[in-house]
Amino acid sequence: MPDYNWPEPDSAALVGKRISRVDGPAKVTGTAKYTYDVTRPGMLYAKVLRSPYAHCRIVSIDVSAAEKLPGVEAVYVVQGAGTEIHWQGDDIAAVAAVDEQTAEDAVQNIKVQYKQLAHLVQEEDLSKAGDRAKPAAEQVVGNPDEAFAAAEAVTVEGYYGTSVVTHCCLESHGFVAEWEGDTLTVYPSTQAVERLTGQFAEALKIPATNVHTMMQYVGGGFGSKFAVDRWGIAAAHLAKQTGKPVKLMLERAPEQMVAGNRPSVYAKVKIAAKPDGTLTAWESDSWSTGGMGGGGSPPMPYIWNFPHQRKRHTAVSINAGSARAWRAPNHPQGCYVTMCSIEDLAAKLKMDPLDLVLKNIALTGERSELYRQELLKAAELMEWKRRWHPRAQGSPGPVKQGLGLALHTWAGRGHAAECRITIHPDGYVEVSTCTQDIGTGTRTVIAIVAAETLGVPMEMVKLNIGDNHLPPGGSSGGSTTVGGVSSSTRRAAMDAREQLFARIASGLGTTAENLETVNGTVRVKNDPSKGFTWKQAAAKLGVNPVSAMGKNPDEAKGALTSSGVGGVQMADVSVDTETGVVRVNKMVAVQDCGLIVDMKTAESQVYGAMIMGIGYTLFEERVMDEITGRMLNPNMEFYKLAGLADTPEMVVHMWTDAEQQKRGVIGLGEPPTISPGAAIANAVANATGVRVPTLPLTPDKVLAALEKGGLA
Repeated sequence: MPDYNWPEPDSAALVGKRISRVDGPAKVTGTAKYTYDVTRPGMLYAKVLRSPYAHCRIVSIDVSAAEKLPGVEAVYVVQGAGTEIHWQGDDIAAVAAVDEQTAEDAVQNIKVQYKQLAHLVQEEDLSKAGDRAKPAAEQVVGNPDEAFAAAEAVTVEGYYGTSVVTHCCLESHGFVAEWEGDTLTVYPSTQAVERLTGQFAEALKIPATNVHTMMQYVGGGFGSKFAVDRWGIAAAHLAKQTGKPVKLMLERAPEQMVAGNRPSVYAKVKIAAKPDGTLTAWESDSWSTGGMGGGGSPPMPYIWNFPHQRKRHTAVSINAGSARAWRAPNHPQGCYVTMCSIEDLAAKLKMDPLDLVLKNIALTGERSELYRQELLKAAELMEWKRRWHPRAQGSPGPVKQGLGLALHTWAGRGHAAECRITIHPDGYVEVSTCTQDIGTGTRTVIAIVAAETLGVPMEMVKLNIGDNHLPPGGSSGGSTTVGGVSSSTRRAAMDAREQLFARIASGLGTTAENLETVNGTVRVKNDPSKGFTWKQAAAKLGVNPVSAMGKNPDEAKGALTSSGVGGVQMADVSVDTETGVVRVNKMVAVQDCGLIVDMKTAESQVYGAMIMGIGYTLFEERVMDEITGRMLNPNMEFYKLAGLADTPEMVVHMWTDAEQQKRGVIGLGEPPTISPGAAIANAVANATGVRVPTLPLTPDKVLAALEKGGLA
């Protein structure tokens, strides 16, 4: 059996290098086709009538006027009379017409009578939630009452919160659906080409073998694009009714109202330490929402295993679009509440928060030594010890500067995946797996692993992804894709290589086990003068290519991926105390993720995560109107994201020591989005001397906190 383990870092020709994305040229030239770009012969365009109310019941619905409109070819009622609607924007009916404007006009002609019902759309004031609040059982570890009551205990109490933020995918959710007889072909914008197959089959009551899903490019997902959704099923029904392809893509407003959000969290926290900074006790009352389903309890205290703890969490059900995974679900919220409270305790103890964190680093568990090293490296890159100052003791003048830090963790073990590799007689290597590249560089990683394992240039690798007729490659969620597809590719390539060796060994007067591939050649291990070029070796296959399947996990062939990554981030900010405007000057990220296949795309993931973090920390907030129950900013004008002018100096250091390399390939997409909120908010507190309690840190909140004053 061949050695399937990853090559040693110092011998790797491709793995770990900075390699540009293989799909980069297609994207920058516009030849990459997204779902929005799909145009099928005779295609119709669909639009959706959506509920104007946060909570109501449909009394009656009349689609006759819409059906009679010239150019309208079908109307599909998604939710009919008697249905209770629980949020603004929920699907009521869909129309397919010859063009978008006709479909829009037809939607306006649908007559619906609603009975409005009482609604709740804001959760921060828990006293207004009534029976919408569902408290969970209290959790207690150790004896927190005794720890807080200890004579030497230094305690701090605070209130912290993060608002609901919505998904803002550049390409909105949507599908193109087309029938040929009883077979449905779907072109989705998704993170789960393969998973959608069963969802469509179940909803439409057809065999899964009758569903063909295909997608090459997606304009963002971030956790929100795993389901067919009501609008996807509506598109399929309209296509069936008309016998024509139907495209249904969400507009920006429904994209933000119904296509998913990151839940909020609000918490009242009390923590205690000994006078020397040793953390002893934690107590928190938290609540959150992501819509009708409430909000799950974030991990708190995040990372830190306080010896004494008491935790209570309440899920609040509100009339708004539901939560969906959003880059590291629940972790940014837990990190924010925990790291802000620890920072406030450090201020009360008059300690440098870096010293406080390092003093208690053992409480982070098995990762503690790695965290310690990462903190020291981040401090070096930020020049923390030279530049940090106690709260509000920086330079004079209205613009104050400060530093903050946070640390985070994530799992990231590779998911189940299969891959087929075929070596063709012309030398080209065909790699096939039903995964999808959601922008993280999956295509590039697979090509690197195949090329590295076979010893061929990447240009010799032809990749097939994004089609459910290919071997199953799994959905892209939880930062599990890179480990799954790289491991299955590695195993398939090794086995295909062994088959090639077996076919050509006699021609070199040796046996298969004595052959190796090096830099585009197949040669005898102990006699490099004996060998073929890769193309010569492949040509020996005649008309019969060799093909092999690899899978992850595969215990018989070793574990090529493990679980558990983390990192440290530090932020340098300036706060204008006259305007309340916060500007991030610099961010430092030190991140580990096992074996790095492509350093360039790995660093890119961290850069993107920091920019995303600036967005949710300073700008992003879903604004709901209590009276009407409507979202007031479902657009890109008043729902602000971080832009080029908001992007600071960013320093990324990937942790690549030998121990990390041995751990195999582990996911990276989500973990670096966790720390920015806490790191930036702590820097603001350091700069101003006051805690701005809730995200986003908009100017009005900063000014209000400065006026109120607080712990300095």
